[in-house]
Amino acid sequence: MLETDLNLTAEIKLYYDLFVPENLEKPAPLLLAVHGYGAHKRYMMREARLIAPESIVIASIQAPFQHYRQTDDGYKVGFGWLTDYKSDESILVHHNFALDLIEKFVKDKLIDEKQIYLFGFSQACALNFRFALTNPEQVSGVIGVCGGIPSDLDANTVYRKLNAEVLYLYGDTDEFYPLEKFQNFEKKLKDILPNFQSKCYAAKHEITDEMRKDMRAWLNR
Repeated sequence: MLETDLNLTAEIKLYYDLFVPENLEKPAPLLLAVHGYGAHKRYMMREARLIAPESIVIASIQAPFQHYRQTDDGYKVGFGWLTDYKSDESILVHHNFALDLIEKFVKDKLIDEKQIYLFGFSQACALNFRFALTNPEQVSGVIGVCGGIPSDLDANTVYRKLNAEVLYLYGDTDEFYPLEKFQNFEKKLKDILPNFQSKCYAAKHEITDEMRKDMRAWLNR
């Protein structure tokens, strides 16, 4: 007798970096930074610190699925969030990672649970939108840079109305997404998000200084 897809539940460690402003006297806003495919938590912490106000707590979380990626200096280890096989399970890992961190930081009186902002680049954009639409009460704002939107945006009955402020940025010569596709993403998001802003830049698949300036101003506001 053959039985397939049997499983056991295993526990793994999920890693993150944390920045807490000096002399923090009361719970602060949280910027939860999520890197894209092939990157890591150190990269996204650097980007988050370039745009965050001085009084904000930053947590940069690292994806659990490691792999080798080719660079100009040879192969290096990168991390990814999604799997082709049972992708809903990898999405749930991201959701639970974020929820558990938020719960921990609130319990430690480190953050204000009413001021939680998500910052995602590339692959993390759709992930963060999925999280925000599933847990709208947890999110005050979402920044998405050079990434897609959930493929099930029109069909997932779990998604709820998201009143959070949303800033969506993209480049006009992105190597992975044609401009027309970004414009289609933009239209779909605008149709369902009441507090939505977007901007197109002369940029590739990257975070530019102009983008950083606009994100910093948006967060400071």
